[in-house]
Amino acid sequence: MAEVIEMPKLSDTMEEGGIASWLKKEGDFIEEGEAFVEIETDKATMEYNSPVEGYLLKILVPAGKTCALNQPICIVGAKGEKAEVTPAKPKVPEVPKPSAPPAAAAAPAKAVASSPTPSPSPSPAPAKAAEKSAPKASSSERLRASPLAKKMAEEKQIDLSTVTGSGPNGRVVVKDLENLSASTGTASAASAATASSAASGSAPVKAAGIAGEYEDVPVNMMRKTIAKRLLAAKNDAPHFYLVRSVNMKAMNEWRNRLNATSEKDARVSVNDLLVMAVSRALIKHPEVNASWQGETIRRYKAAHVAVAVAIPDGLITPVVRNAHALGVREIAAQTKDLIGRTKAGKIGSEEYQGGTFSISNLGMMGIEQFTAIINPPQAAILAVGATIKTPWVAENGQIEVQERMTMTMSCDHRVIDGAVGVTFLQTLTNYLEDPLSILS
Repeated sequence: MAEVIEMPKLSDTMEEGGIASWLKKEGDFIEEGEAFVEIETDKATMEYNSPVEGYLLKILVPAGKTCALNQPICIVGAKGEKAEVTPAKPKVPEVPKPSAPPAAAAAPAKAVASSPTPSPSPSPAPAKAAEKSAPKASSSERLRASPLAKKMAEEKQIDLSTVTGSGPNGRVVVKDLENLSASTGTASAASAATASSAASGSAPVKAAGIAGEYEDVPVNMMRKTIAKRLLAAKNDAPHFYLVRSVNMKAMNEWRNRLNATSEKDARVSVNDLLVMAVSRALIKHPEVNASWQGETIRRYKAAHVAVAVAIPDGLITPVVRNAHALGVREIAAQTKDLIGRTKAGKIGSEEYQGGTFSISNLGMMGIEQFTAIINPPQAAILAVGATIKTPWVAENGQIEVQERMTMTMSCDHRVIDGAVGVTFLQTLTNYLEDPLSILS
């Protein structure tokens, strides 16, 4: 019996998945547990291992397309077996049970027909309009469309009853909407042309009126999840901000000495030193190494430092686990590996979850100071700016040029009070200005 393989849930926040690429083609044999497709989640692109053994009879979702969780993506079975999607495509919903809408539509028609007044002729136009618009609200036509096609049709105001589906059992898929001809001159065809341009990221579309030309860029799963989580974080966590300037001269000198005796691919970055210093400060101040749990505040025994990494589709924070127990070279090796695999889209979901504190460093991009949004359920994030040569009044009262770096810590006031955040930053500043104090 052929097996229908559905879109799996590969992360806690995943609501839909995209087919990045098929590692097998139709007709190929797949062993149980063998990777046969790459799936794009809201966080990364992952290989998915087949839960069954057999031949890849049919690919239902081509590479580059998206579908909702638990929707069929392919069929695996015995060689020569008929590929059907019957288990995942029940036909019962295609027969609309409720008869109330047609009856309701018929009632006005009767009333118009029996009306003795001489002006019933304008009434059929609304009745026809109601009948024409019925397929949009009717379950019969809309149920034969993929979730993503329904969503696109709703956004672009496309009447699905006018679209011929090319999917299994006549199901309307996104490709059908993208392939609608703009030459029909109908409103739905024009909307479909807009949807096609937006979905493929093609040339800008002319806007009506004063807007001029524009381009609709489709929002991928990662960007949707980032938007949802950050909005929730900003709304739920009462943020307050602490800013501290640090003299980085001693830390930079130490870094130069470390790198002078290191191979090129094993050099230590400023970010590695920050991870080390932050992790030690978190152990000293467990009230910052914490998260809001509603009825309790959870304080962690280990410092798992998340490092923000920018990728084309968004931002991921891979975690350096037990950073407080690692030396700076071990931290450097881990962060290099994590950042490299994150940018290549090869990081596992477990590797960017479970952080207890985050660092976002835009200093290497020339940003001198900024604020960051807390990554829930963590209670704080450190935004790090560039190290700038700055005139500074030293302790002896003399003006000198120092290598200053500005740090801004965003704090969740439900967990961290102002004085607690200040003492944490004081400890962190001491570590950065006197690296040897980390060992004490």
